[in-house]
This record gives sequence, structure tokens and C-alpha cells, in this order.
Amino acid sequence: MLSCSQPEKMGVIQSGEIWPDDKGVHINAHGGGILFYDDTYYWYGEHKADSTSAAMVGIMCYSSKNLSDWKNEGVVLPVEKNDTTSDLIQGCVMERPKVIYNQKTKKFVMWFHLELKGQGYTAARSAVAVSDSPTGPFKYLKSLRPNAGRLPFNMTAEQKAVFDTLDIEHFAKWWTPDWREAIKKGLFVKRDLAGGQMARDMQLFVDDDGKAYHIFSSEDNLTLHIAELSDDFLSHTGKYVRVDPAGHNEAPALFKKDGTYWLIASGCTGWDPNEARMFSAPSIWGPWTKHSNPCVGPNSELTFGGQSTFVLRLPGKKDAYIFMADMWRPKKPSDARYIWLPVQFKDGKPYVEWMDSWDLNFFD
Repeated sequence: MLSCSQPEKMGVIQSGEIWPDDKGVHINAHGGGILFYDDTYYWYGEHKADSTSAAMVGIMCYSSKNLSDWKNEGVVLPVEKNDTTSDLIQGCVMERPKVIYNQKTKKFVMWFHLELKGQGYTAARSAVAVSDSPTGPFKYLKSLRPNAGRLPFNMTAEQKAVFDTLDIEHFAKWWTPDWREAIKKGLFVKRDLAGGQMARDMQLFVDDDGKAYHIFSSEDNLTLHIAELSDDFLSHTGKYVRVDPAGHNEAPALFKKDGTYWLIASGCTGWDPNEARMFSAPSIWGPWTKHSNPCVGPNSELTFGGQSTFVLRLPGKKDAYIFMADMWRPKKPSDARYIWLPVQFKDGKPYVEWMDSWDLNFFD
């Protein structure tokens, strides 16, 4: 992002370029999301080191009045360097942090994907922290796998009868047609039922009625889950649905327009970009319909070289949404870049088109 002379006026957004903060350092807030509170935008994201994607510092926060001039607010949830019993010991994985504000408790609530140090991506946990201020410090509360002992609330009696017959021992070989069909029916839901469902790439969404939802890639990244959070946003109610079972989606970004819920996600190709996917539903609970790739134009088949992380709805402007994505650089994670592009609509359907540069005047 380029700096600008008028602090309340947005500068030019140039996706894929270096975006300096107020200290002239490239913004280090990857896999992030934005909270708008008290006329200020707060951008939370992963601090990436030069040579590893493990968490060596923690979760960062930047603030801005205009979405282009960003002040480094520092580390709002640091890793633990000395307490080896902590979930957040340096070298763990802390990914895709999102923060929402609870009007009832007056607390800022952060959820993120947590992997325990030395365990690769097997833990697949969700972690929650809370703060009295948008700039922290956030207090780490706990990590867990969501919805232990709970089935999707919309599972029919007929589906439950089939679910009860599933046996993981009969499906040792993955990716066969029978295995994929069993996944659709809930094979991995049953596998993880007692301990809770896997939760990796994630998103938070607060609806118009104040209810909050946790959207995450589950079942070994094969199925997205949408789970309702408690009134204080600190736990799950046990009410959840599955989206596109066996579809192999991650990096969910959810937004709402004119009563329709839209969900942009990616396929699962590690750090390499792939073609974005999009779904819509008349209710947060579905039914969810799959659409074609929302990206259009050159390199759209690879999401312009990025992966979705968030869709920001701009306050004070009608139908103004910004699609946010990360251009990962696994050989030097700290050099990962950002894609921000306006979401456009044709016949009520969202699409995202590459622009070398643009500013908020686009929405006027």
C-alpha cells in the first residue's frame, strides 16, 4: 500500500507489492482478518519468520483509519518462550486469527487454528483468547476440538441410521469411490465424535442478530463445518452443519449480502495456489449450493496466485466488500504478500477481478 498525505483518505492498493507499516516495515499479518471498531480498522494476522511458518513471535495487530496507512500495534498474543507446558510454546503453529467484538460482554474475542509443537498438523485444534481492548493484550483461555459428542444438527433419522453403520476399519485405503462416499456420509465425523471435530483453516462471522459463527476446515480438510458460538463467543453450542462433504475445501471466507450467505474457499494444495471455490445459501445453516470460481481474468484459475482469508464489508458504503487473500512464500514466509480486490456483483452473484491498483473511490 502506498502512503498518502491525507490520513483519512485511502491510498492506492497494489496487490502483491510490499505494504509498509508506519515504521516502513512490510506488514506481517498473514492469514488475517479485519475488525472495524470505533471508527478504526484492526488487522490481525500471523507473524511469519524469515525461514519458518511456525509461530516464533505470535499474533500481530495493525490499526488504520483508512485501510492504507497502518500503525504497528505490536504482538497482541505472544508465544510462550519459557513455559514448555504451554499450548503456545514458541514453535507451535498459530494460524488464521480472527477477532470479533461481543456487544454483551464488551470483550474482544480471538479464535485461531492451533497446532501443538512437534506434532505437525495432527492436533487440528481451535484456540480462543480474550481482551478488553482491540490492541490487546489478549489472554489465552484454551484450545479444543469443537463439538465433541455432537452430530450435525440437521442430520436426518435416515442419515443417522447410515451413519451408525460406518466403520473406519473398513476404509483403510483413502481416495477410493467407496471411501469418498463414506466421507460424505460422515465417516470422519464418527471417527472424531468423542474427542471433537478437527478444526484447521478458520473464519469468524457475526450475523445481523449478533449471533457468531465459527467456520473451519474439518474432517482432515475434506469438509467445512459451520458451528454456532455461545452468547459470550467463548465456546461452541454444539449446533453445527457440514458444507460440501468430501469437497476438500479450506481457507473459508464468509460474507452476507441481501440476505444471502456467500462462502469463498480454496482447494487443498498446501502452500501452492489453486482455483477458488464459492458457495451460497439462504441461511447460515444452508442448504449450500456450489458455484463456479468467483475469480475472473488472467491467472484467475490460481486465485491470482493467492489464497482466500477474509471478506471485509466496508461500513458506510452500500454493497462494498473487499476480498482478501495471501500470496504465500514458503521459502521465505515473512515475504508473503497480500491481495485485496473489490468484490463486484453481476446478476446478484459475486465475482473478483484482478486490478493492478485501485482505491475506495471504486465503490462510489
